[in-house]
Amino acid sequence: PAAELEERGDNYHLRLEVPGISKDDLDIQVTAQTVSISGERRSSTKTEEDGVTRSEFRYGSFSRSVTLPGRIDHQNVVADYSDGVLSLTLPKAEEEKNKVVKVNVG
Repeated sequence: PAAELEERGDNYHLRLEVPGISKDDLDIQVTAQTVSISGERRSSTKTEEDGVTRSEFRYGSFSRSVTLPGRIDHQNVVADYSDGVLSLTLPKAEEEKNKVVKVNVG
């Protein structure tokens, strides 16, 4: 699925398009630097007259892993699923919030 990652303040926000999938069919796993989402689109086609079934929908399993630009507090991730879009709020780990990088002037 298509993904969008954005950094805002003390959080990363990850959105994925997963239309037609029940939230019960989604599996979300997070580590300190990676988010993995997998799921399954289930077929519910019905046979039409004369034994012909037509479908252009895609069914089956999918998985997507996204490596994050920094470490997160993976114990406090918040997920929301609405209108086929999965939204994850990924709070930055304390050490990432307070990280100071020295810049040398050339």
